[in-house]
Amino acid sequence: MKLFTLRNVLRAALWGGVAAAVLAVIGFITVAVYVVRVTDDLPDYQQLAEYEPPIMSRVHAGDGLLIAEYAREHRVFVPIANIPQNVVHAFISAEDKNFYEHGGLDFRGIIRAGLSNISNILQGRRLEGASTITQQVAKNFLLSSEQRLERKVREMVLSRRIERAFTKDQILELYLNEIYLGNRAYGVAAAALNYFGRSLDELELHEIAYLAALPKGPANYHPDRHHQAALERRNWVLSRMAENGYVTEEAAREAMARPLETVDRLSGATYTAAEYFVENVRREVFSLYGEDELYDGGLSIRTTLDTRMQLAARSALRNGLETYDRRHGYRGALETIELGEGWMERLAAAEIPRDLDEGWLQAVVLETTSDAARIGLLNGEEASIPMAALEWARETLPDGEIGEPVSRPSEVLTAGDVVLVESIADQEGYSDGQYGLRQVPAINGGIMAMDPHTGRVLAMMGGYSFQHSQFNRATQARRQPGSAFKPFVYASALDNGYTPASLILDAPFIASGGGDERFYMPSNYSDRYYGMSTLRLGLELSRNVMTVRLAQEMGMAPVVDYGTRFGIYDELEPVLAMSLGAGETTLYRLVSAYASMVNGGRRVEPTIIDRVQDRSGSTIFAHEVLPCETCDVDAWDQQEVLEPLFPETREEVIDPVTAYQVVHMLEGAVQSGTGTALRPLPWTLAGKTGTTNDFRDAWFMGFGPDLVVGVYVGFDTPFQLGSGEAGGRVAAPIARDFLEVALEGYPVAPFRVPPGVRLVPINRVTGEPGVLGQSGVILEAFRPGTEPSRQTDEEESGLSFARSSVSDDPLAFLLNEQEEEEEEEDDELGGLY
Repeated sequence: MKLFTLRNVLRAALWGGVAAAVLAVIGFITVAVYVVRVTDDLPDYQQLAEYEPPIMSRVHAGDGLLIAEYAREHRVFVPIANIPQNVVHAFISAEDKNFYEHGGLDFRGIIRAGLSNISNILQGRRLEGASTITQQVAKNFLLSSEQRLERKVREMVLSRRIERAFTKDQILELYLNEIYLGNRAYGVAAAALNYFGRSLDELELHEIAYLAALPKGPANYHPDRHHQAALERRNWVLSRMAENGYVTEEAAREAMARPLETVDRLSGATYTAAEYFVENVRREVFSLYGEDELYDGGLSIRTTLDTRMQLAARSALRNGLETYDRRHGYRGALETIELGEGWMERLAAAEIPRDLDEGWLQAVVLETTSDAARIGLLNGEEASIPMAALEWARETLPDGEIGEPVSRPSEVLTAGDVVLVESIADQEGYSDGQYGLRQVPAINGGIMAMDPHTGRVLAMMGGYSFQHSQFNRATQARRQPGSAFKPFVYASALDNGYTPASLILDAPFIASGGGDERFYMPSNYSDRYYGMSTLRLGLELSRNVMTVRLAQEMGMAPVVDYGTRFGIYDELEPVLAMSLGAGETTLYRLVSAYASMVNGGRRVEPTIIDRVQDRSGSTIFAHEVLPCETCDVDAWDQQEVLEPLFPETREEVIDPVTAYQVVHMLEGAVQSGTGTALRPLPWTLAGKTGTTNDFRDAWFMGFGPDLVVGVYVGFDTPFQLGSGEAGGRVAAPIARDFLEVALEGYPVAPFRVPPGVRLVPINRVTGEPGVLGQSGVILEAFRPGTEPSRQTDEEESGLSFARSSVSDDPLAFLLNEQEEEEEEEDDELGGLY
């Protein structure tokens, strides 16, 4: 019986073994068939050898500062040889400590994760993974992230194949450059920049550990929103690095004690100041290379921007617009909120303008008294706006006018008003806790500075704030330049037989009109007439009637020719009003035209990009490649060393002598004409104002021997700036404030005098020869043979008769009027009447 029972047991065991073996074979075959089926269309892993990840394009200023990035995925590709070992060790410790030991799959990790997941399932927790770095490469590059068994099988098979085809370092290079680490950063190099503002080799141990903490879930370890979780995960990475022997216990403890501090990259005045410029760069690169190359091609774009000048341009333009705006009153509170409990929360929720000046704060008026307004700030502190700081805030009226003077704070502010304020404690007469009322200007404008010899745009602001309006008023706003066009009228006259000492009658002038106008009658800014005057005086003091009479005498054809030759206009109607700048152009074009005058008459096109390199560092665009036979030689053979000689390739748009004569006259505009705002500066400067009909636009073009700056100010919807708000008052101070900073380091040098110029002493008022040292005598620039000579008695008599037709005492009249005009802030008005 016992034998029978034992036999049965053995037989059952045998059949059980056979059944188990059959089932195992069936299971193996089933698994094999499943694996074959789900992997029969695997992606070609060999493509990883030629993988070129999308890399962000980076924009640098001319002085090397990074000013912008263009990317769909913010990534900087770094070869594994250039990645610091601490970075490699941190990620291996956090993600795959057996990376250099396994063949793509970590079976010990899989078993450990499987056992842990039994507990996780019972407790309803998230399941653990056991993916190696190789598996993550397979998933990130070749597969999706869907949570399915099929995807996991494909991932495991691909991982084995990748391990056989690539070295460990190659796999790690792909991983560290591809992984998403939050904060718009793909790859460790971009993460280092975006979180800490430094390159990989500049990071400290605690910062490296934080980056290695992020792959599990960047959103879960955000340095601000989940600061404590981020610290704990970072410290866990540090402990693993110490456990694996990559750092000492002491170094890990020191790193754990360090705070987690990140930076807001590409922020601050330096970057916001460049926004208009950067947008122009983006458009130009897009037109050259297309969208994919711009956002994914890893281009290195070196621009012409000078960040110091750009900050000066932003400051000067903003201050100028705010100064004008305060001259024309206060437009009211941003909104009104309810006071009482919770007013700080309601103040914080109030809608305020973006991109405010540094130091501007939002506040709410709590109450007004006879001599101040008590205000509350966001931090709960209370302060005051004294009456003296509210005197500017008169009512804004139509046509640039303002209301009656303010005598009490209640005439301006009401309890509950949400306003913008700025501390004035550092100003004379004020103390701590006192603030001034502020408002974002309604007026706008642009400023642009350029090297007149190369065309490199060194600074450009297209408006008060790019965040308020992306419309670039330096390049896109087409407006009448007014009297800023006059130098080109006078240049055409100089090339048509006139000299700076030629006399033109400044007297009432009427011509037949065009279009809807029967007659055309220009007038001077002062509504006065000054008789026979030199061309110099007409340009210095921006005499409208003289300019129109000059255009009529020589005909409009030369004026039209010069307006188009300099690129100010594409075409120009041959009507007299155009000589006063009634045609429309842009600041961009006008600055370029003035640059041609400054550089001796050569055409120069503004440029904003110096060089573009592709992801490999090869130059694919260079702004200027000049032929130079002496620059490149195969070897030195005792040849004489000479400076490189570059041929002049720029087109000559005007004779150098004529260009200098105009520049020389515009120096006088700064010294004693309409551009006297620049006179306090120590450099040799010249300039020209521009104001259009009814004071709708104000311009100023200022320049030295090596820098040209143009300023335009006006409302986007043409509107009167107000009586007296001419170019000399509105735009010239902006140019002055910019040049005061921009020209630091520039030598105090005169304008370059070209060959063929003869400097002769003449009386600037009468045009007659004089002696240096006499009142009113200056050195004037002439072509040899065109300078004035002593006149005969008969000529003197004729000239006296011409003067007496305007004044009984002509010379005294001219001199007296000249003295009066020099006290005025401007003396010109362009456009039609």
